[in-house]
Amino acid sequence: MLKYSLNRRSLLKAGAAGLAASTLPFGLARAQNPIVLGAVYVGPRDDFGWSQAHAVAMDVLKQVPGVTVIEEENVPETDAASKSMESMINLDGANLVLATSFGYYNPFVLEMAKKYPDVQFRHAAPLWKEGDPTNAGSYFCYLNQAHFVNGVAAGLSTTSNKIGFVAAKPIPSVLSNVNSALLGARSVNPNATVQVIFTGEWSMPVREAEAANALIDAGADVITCHVDGPKVVIETAESRGVKSCGHNASQAPLAPKGFITGAEYKWETIYKIYADLLAKGEALPNFIAGGYHNDMIRNTPYGAGATPEAIKAADAAIEGLKAGKPIYVGPLKDNTGKVVIEGTKDNYDPELDGMGFLLEGVQGSIT
Repeated sequence: MLKYSLNRRSLLKAGAAGLAASTLPFGLARAQNPIVLGAVYVGPRDDFGWSQAHAVAMDVLKQVPGVTVIEEENVPETDAASKSMESMINLDGANLVLATSFGYYNPFVLEMAKKYPDVQFRHAAPLWKEGDPTNAGSYFCYLNQAHFVNGVAAGLSTTSNKIGFVAAKPIPSVLSNVNSALLGARSVNPNATVQVIFTGEWSMPVREAEAANALIDAGADVITCHVDGPKVVIETAESRGVKSCGHNASQAPLAPKGFITGAEYKWETIYKIYADLLAKGEALPNFIAGGYHNDMIRNTPYGAGATPEAIKAADAAIEGLKAGKPIYVGPLKDNTGKVVIEGTKDNYDPELDGMGFLLEGVQGSIT
């Protein structure tokens, strides 16, 4: 295949949106050659979180004639990932392997891509760079946009003006979600604050429950999160009688009284693009990403915890994001008082990828 590599800004403004526009409205082309997609998950496919979001997308592709989907769940970020990918290639004939966990890329995806140059490998984080194998690549959805919408809805659903955020690790993508939730809340409720507790792990149910309880004890009456499987966080909030916003996939069934909305990946948009290009015998992009403007994220349908005012404002926020309304409008200070954003950043500004701060209005520390 020919190398097809676009930088992030040009792809987001043209490439990915163009691919999506040309592909999705008409459905997938019938495969000219068999397409076997192998998907490797770090957790169970029904975790109400990260792995489930990918599995939901795979369920869509299973209905497409000429497409076979192979899945393996609960694969740790060790050489077990290499073994799973290799098995999918040698035993199942996978011609595209989707490695869906952050720790799979280096060294495992890179090693497998070099070993199997005729197989395509794509990884669910923006890690691919020039010089990496050309049959490898990255895909990503900028979920901070949906967390901004979460924040809007939460800001108009809280009575204490305190929103609690249970987070795994203080890496840029997580910090972006925390900060975007704050900015969403403050766009409709200037008195809103966000308190964040980092558990230190992507999946640590005991710590997640402890963090959620601590935030509620501190006065938070809306809880949200960025952990792999938000089930425990959402269930804890519901059991304590407070409202919640979700992350990764839909947690609405877990909180029939307090669920407001949630930030969801729409991986099927990307997977449909991949499958369609493979069916046509065309090259896959080395990098593809997006947000609301090209149908790569969504917010979970509103639950009983959302007020009519919150729903109206959140819907308006979604339309604004689709039209390119910026989330980060400076000057903005971090919670130590330092100016960290001078001017206005468009929602795909590469500078935001390196975010290493919590904004003023967020209680917590990244150290």
